[in-house]
Amino acid sequence: MSLFTHILACLLGMGSWVSINGLWVELPLLVPQIPEGWYLPSYLSVLIQMANVGPLFVTLMHRFQPGKLNETAVIYFIIGLGTAASLLLALFWKETTVVAGAPRSVALLVLTFFLSTVDCTSSVTFLPFMMRLKPQYLTTYYIGEGLSGLLPALVALVQGVGVVDCVNVTAAAWAPNQTAAAAATELEARYQPANFSPEVFFYFLSAMMLVCLVAFLLLNHHPAVAREHRNGDYTNGVKATHGRSQASEKGAVRTDPFRVVNAEPRSGFGTGAYSTREVLYIFGILAWVNALTNVVVPSVQSYSCLPYGNKAYHLSATMAAVANPLACFIAVFIPIRSLLSMGVLTCLGTGVAAYIVSMAALSPCPLLVHDTSGVVLIVCAWIVFVLTLSYVKVIIGVILRDEGHSALVWCGAVVQLGSLLGAVTMFPLVSVYSLFSSGDPCNSKCP
Repeated sequence: MSLFTHILACLLGMGSWVSINGLWVELPLLVPQIPEGWYLPSYLSVLIQMANVGPLFVTLMHRFQPGKLNETAVIYFIIGLGTAASLLLALFWKETTVVAGAPRSVALLVLTFFLSTVDCTSSVTFLPFMMRLKPQYLTTYYIGEGLSGLLPALVALVQGVGVVDCVNVTAAAWAPNQTAAAAATELEARYQPANFSPEVFFYFLSAMMLVCLVAFLLLNHHPAVAREHRNGDYTNGVKATHGRSQASEKGAVRTDPFRVVNAEPRSGFGTGAYSTREVLYIFGILAWVNALTNVVVPSVQSYSCLPYGNKAYHLSATMAAVANPLACFIAVFIPIRSLLSMGVLTCLGTGVAAYIVSMAALSPCPLLVHDTSGVVLIVCAWIVFVLTLSYVKVIIGVILRDEGHSALVWCGAVVQLGSLLGAVTMFPLVSVYSLFSSGDPCNSKCP
């Protein structure tokens, strides 16, 4: 295997979601300077789901006009669009336009929609493109996809996003039968100024998209990468012998220790290695896992962590971002593709997710809110949640990669479908019915 190709595959994966992930971590610096304020996260959630028009178009083209869509041209277009939109965001994110008599951040919202379309469409284009390379490079791509969340988080950490100081302030407290105000001292949360501006951060995002574009160019045209392309002598990652595949010689080929691809197909999906029920099981888990990891649990992260303090919140966010690429790295050396193990890990991750959401629902007074063990539990919960379900996503991607190009297109489509269902569920709960209450990082109101 080529280390150079691994690096390029990783850089391509990093460009898949770096723009939207970067926008989310930059929110604490954006919302005080725009008219939408903290309604912006709700608007972003809606825009990201509207951007699923991109993957829907690609999926329908593959389904009804197979071979008509130039996948390489689409990838060039969306990476170029993402680079331009990130650059324009640095220039115009603060600009407002009067709409219906009130100022609105039209430029920010429109450019966010374009970035969302780029990132959502990458799910149904980047993965199928990886079919051109040998199977080992798909896991490297997933490592890069995990880094697309970690790298902006680390840059935002250096920037000083969301760092809070608890400052003593004097407030007027009126006593019952008194006409004068008594001085009362309380703590007030104040955000520290950032080390550099959001404009610089958006220039960083545009640079990352440009790096992704260069990586894709090299993946298509560099001679060293051409030697790593999967050619006609490979069938599902298994090299043929004397012009005939091992599958045709032996009637079956073992692509992993947990299943045998029989000569007699069990379904019309991919190679026919899995029955229709197993295919539905795999895609059901894929949709569920992405709903949890992309929308449901992240949407309540602040509610679950802030009651335990600002340090608990930042530690949870940072360690969760580290756990994603770590899970992909583990999958390189321990590629367990047992469907039973996949179900067990999904149940474990779901149970931990239920604990996180429960603590968010109990905010601002979750369990053990005044105890160090509560901080340890919530941080560990976030690490285990991201680690287990990210591993499941990678293994499903590897399984579907063995089933062919069309399977990876459907993989990307189901990823976006799961995210959409998660958003439809959580948006009214968080933004409309306000079922979750924020904790104050400086003043606890819990007994």
